[in-house]
Amino acid sequence: MKTFKNLLVFIIILLGASCDRSESTINESLSGGATTVDVDNSNAFSTPAPNLSSSELEKHGVGDEAFDATFVRAPASVNGGLGPIYNNVACINCHVKDGRGLPFTNGSIASLLFRISLPGSDEHGGPNPVPGFGKQLQVRALFGGTPEGDVTVLYIESPATYPDGTPYSLRVPSYTIKNAYQSLPGNAMTSPRFARPVFGLGLLEAISEGTLLSLADEDDRDENGISGKANYVWDAVHSKISIGRFGWKANQPNLRQQVATAYNQDMGVTSSLLLSESSSGQAYTDTLSDDPELPDEILDATTFYNQTLGVPARRNINNADVKQGQKLFLEINCAKCHIPRLQTGNLAGVSAVSHQTIFPFTDLLLHDMGEGLSDGRPDFLASASEWRTPPLWGIGLGEVVNGHTNFLHVGRARNIEE
Repeated sequence: MKTFKNLLVFIIILLGASCDRSESTINESLSGGATTVDVDNSNAFSTPAPNLSSSELEKHGVGDEAFDATFVRAPASVNGGLGPIYNNVACINCHVKDGRGLPFTNGSIASLLFRISLPGSDEHGGPNPVPGFGKQLQVRALFGGTPEGDVTVLYIESPATYPDGTPYSLRVPSYTIKNAYQSLPGNAMTSPRFARPVFGLGLLEAISEGTLLSLADEDDRDENGISGKANYVWDAVHSKISIGRFGWKANQPNLRQQVATAYNQDMGVTSSLLLSESSSGQAYTDTLSDDPELPDEILDATTFYNQTLGVPARRNINNADVKQGQKLFLEINCAKCHIPRLQTGNLAGVSAVSHQTIFPFTDLLLHDMGEGLSDGRPDFLASASEWRTPPLWGIGLGEVVNGHTNFLHVGRARNIEE
């Protein structure tokens, strides 16, 4: 168990306690390059990148306000356009303090959403929407309306033991969609998705396509058992197929589209990028002629905010247990997917994240995680059991910021060990 505990300590302490900035380790300490922040309290995920100019900081602030803003029913003088069906009323309500939310709170969905689709694909090769439901289940509705349905979860404990006899238990979730406003087709596929932290995203967007493809090995030509591949998805910003890099299955190509989709699907707020209401085609839909409901300047500012949040510095890199854990991390090939060091290219209009050496511990590629983590639903080129490698930066501060240690795409893991 000693070697496992060393490895566990390394992963937990990737960004845990006090920061060490000696010359020999300065590069590894700067997880986000020049965007790195020395903050290890509850604001660790919410601090702007320190290399922003005064005008960029002002734009970041506008985006911060928009990210926190609560939307309401239209017509309204400010933040109108909510619904008529939706999952939440503000970005910050799912991405609590710019970090993770809780999947379920008091038995109700909190920061978990459910993507739904039918077998087949849409006109762009993406998931095939369910008639009357679209591609996401909206569990809330404006007063007088009807949500699309509700979801309950049942966790079953799956106990096992380590080779030395030490016991552990994993949770296996089972979800039930109930109270659907109309019959949900029997062949409908559902995929729970847990809200992730939003810091450092501009750096990931700035990594060149060439760099990502150089890390891919779909056919495992080097025969190391690891075969990461890129997802290619519809890019509505540029009206073409592009490499995916955001979302649990890398199904979004850029942050502007990621943000616009969240406004549209999570809150029912239209924008110039996504003009159609999420309730389009349903009996209970928005009949006002006020689209787009989100001004372009707010979409731009919210996108910029997501691009320019600072990355917490990596901690305790000279701790003996952490060093041993890092050695094991490399020996057992964790770093073949969780790539420690990457270089960003140029991200137009966001100089703060351009040309930075960063330590995100990800390759942004898809990997087959096995039947035990399959959601049964493909997403563009991602199969049901393929998921994007999540970055590991910041995980040591998750409990400090969000008060819990839930991980994986549905939050089923109660801690790093699970």
